[in-house]
Amino acid sequence: MLRVKQAIEAMLIKRKSIEKEESLRGSRREPVKPSRVPRKAKFAPVTLSEQDGVRFLHFGTEWVQGAMRLRKPDWIELEYAQQMMAWMLFGDQPRRIVQLGLGTGALTKFCYREFPEAQIAAIELNPSVVAICESMFKLPPNDDRLTVLEMDASDFVDDRANHDSIDVMQVDLYDATARGPVLDTPEFYLACAACLAPHGIMTVNLFGDHPSYARNLKAMRFAFDEIICLPEVHEGNVVAIAFKTAPALDFPALYERASDIHGRTRLPAKAWVNGLKAWKLTR
Repeated sequence: MLRVKQAIEAMLIKRKSIEKEESLRGSRREPVKPSRVPRKAKFAPVTLSEQDGVRFLHFGTEWVQGAMRLRKPDWIELEYAQQMMAWMLFGDQPRRIVQLGLGTGALTKFCYREFPEAQIAAIELNPSVVAICESMFKLPPNDDRLTVLEMDASDFVDDRANHDSIDVMQVDLYDATARGPVLDTPEFYLACAACLAPHGIMTVNLFGDHPSYARNLKAMRFAFDEIICLPEVHEGNVVAIAFKTAPALDFPALYERASDIHGRTRLPAKAWVNGLKAWKLTR
């Protein structure tokens, strides 16, 4: 992992310098209005870089939007993206997995390979991202199990046809400015929760050292039964795990499950359990 972290630092993935001018808004369990102002899509250019055998995706800036190790295209290269799989500690037979935001397709490819019985869908607004994933990041074509949809993530979660049908949702929605998720309101997270099955789980990529972090947590707490955050990685990224129904945290059982996950996938699942424990001890 040392070489990966060095490459990430070289590509300026650090988030510490992001400006902190946004004010916090939203509160837990307060009424919200269902109305939403449609977003007008403005796409930054999709650009690539490579270093030490890793291909990086950018949106016309130095900010890293995803990565793929050329010799292991189905492996999840970035540590925060690995943490986005922490839902595996709580369920190993999802029927439907959805990614909001495609990036390099790392989560999509990994889930497609590891869960052959599941339906996988990725929602991406920018058609250039879909095209570059197909041509440069080895995203497989759509088939009877995989669907990549070019649409706004907010439209997807607002569609009642998707409600109560998703076991796992992975949310990583950033634009070129990297100032926090582009969708972060209580209304958005309520719609995400509505899409999940009763024991569904959502993981979200956040910036820990930025005002958007507290705002997103407040919005998620409005919609979900429990929120747990894993330790910060890449000097900025924090993955939040949102549970539609609060789980019973049986740590011996979770460590056993983590050992099985690591043995099967090589993902650092024990570290996820350590993170869960650390979060609970501070609450």
